[in-house]
Amino acid sequence: MRGADRNAEQVVREIYDAHYGPLAGWAARLVGDRELGHDFATEAFVRLLREQSTVQDPRAWLYTVTANLVRDHWRKQGRESSAYGRAVVSAGGSGGDLDAATRLTVRDVVLALPDGLRLPVILRYYADLPVAVVAARLGKSEGAVKRDLFDARRRMAAQLEGVR
Repeated sequence: MRGADRNAEQVVREIYDAHYGPLAGWAARLVGDRELGHDFATEAFVRLLREQSTVQDPRAWLYTVTANLVRDHWRKQGRESSAYGRAVVSAGGSGGDLDAATRLTVRDVVLALPDGLRLPVILRYYADLPVAVVAARLGKSEGAVKRDLFDARRRMAAQLEGVR
């Protein structure tokens, strides 16, 4: 093995040792499934191996990739849930037996945000990345990210108002 390859492998190993566990746990909490969280974290690291020469901040990069994987999962889950709900209603079920507090979760409210607001929320509040890092990852100014977060909080508060 060449020296440069060995050094790159060592760097990735150090990043893995430092970030895999927290990343997998974070993803698992977002999707509510431990195994799926590990799958997303593993996929993020596989992508890091391919892109490592262009990645400046591995932690932020890994959380962004994982957030995108989670977002795609939520979209798919939302489509499936929507289709299931339509099937229940068309089969004669009411589909509305649960109260708003039971049906509505913070995850649902975040999922309902437009794409442009959802990712900044996930990276800032779920990955706990500083606004400056979120801005750099999204290619936006810090002010634009702060505005997106403000708009997202306002929308989420309106949806959660009155829910106990």
